[in-house]
Amino acid sequence: MKIVMIHGQNHKGTTYHMGRGLAEKLAAEADITEFFLPRDLNHFCLGCYACIQDETKCPYWNEKKVMLDAMEAADLLIFTTPNYCLAPSGAMKSFLDLTFDCWMVHRPKAWMFTKRAVVLSASAGASCKKAMGTIKDSLLYWGVPCIKTFGLPVQAPSWDAIKPEKKTKIEQRLTRLARQLNTTKPPRIHFKTRFLFLVMRKMHSAGWDSSPVEKQYWAERGWLGKARPWQSTKTL
Repeated sequence: MKIVMIHGQNHKGTTYHMGRGLAEKLAAEADITEFFLPRDLNHFCLGCYACIQDETKCPYWNEKKVMLDAMEAADLLIFTTPNYCLAPSGAMKSFLDLTFDCWMVHRPKAWMFTKRAVVLSASAGASCKKAMGTIKDSLLYWGVPCIKTFGLPVQAPSWDAIKPEKKTKIEQRLTRLARQLNTTKPPRIHFKTRFLFLVMRKMHSAGWDSSPVEKQYWAERGWLGKARPWQSTKTL
């Protein structure tokens, strides 16, 4: 299994160790690719809308492409972020902002509909729901059909400071999660993904796009007709 990990921090803290622990249960070292934010994409979205016309016109396209190509080749995507003020890290949020053109409302990538993803977060004591929710929302609107989450307050400032009984609990949860993800079957396209796609299809059919380029993108792939991105991994 090929895995791409996108870490919302440069340091190797608790969420890193959780994500890495999961990845190592599923893949060999050579099949795990890691990106650290902001190290590997240290930019904020400018709101220039260049990507709406042509994704390659984004000022940061070369760096984004490296990450997107790796994600396309992967079987599983793992996102980790610490809980920063009940939200994902600023670096992770910047990455999501820089990929907003991949949302179904714009120009989704067909391969996104074939992926499984996991979002992991840890906090000192607060709920991780909002931190994970922001990432999960982007994945859903990208078209990723299978999204798992695991968040946990660890009552510790670092991985080494976590109590042994808490680490045992983490290990047990990660083992169960790995068991669920250890499959070669394509992910099931659930009702929510299908529904969102059909809503966006009607919107594009009506010409309610940010640019005519978007409707053309959908039309070229046959998505305004009967074709669906999850029926083929071919990307035009």
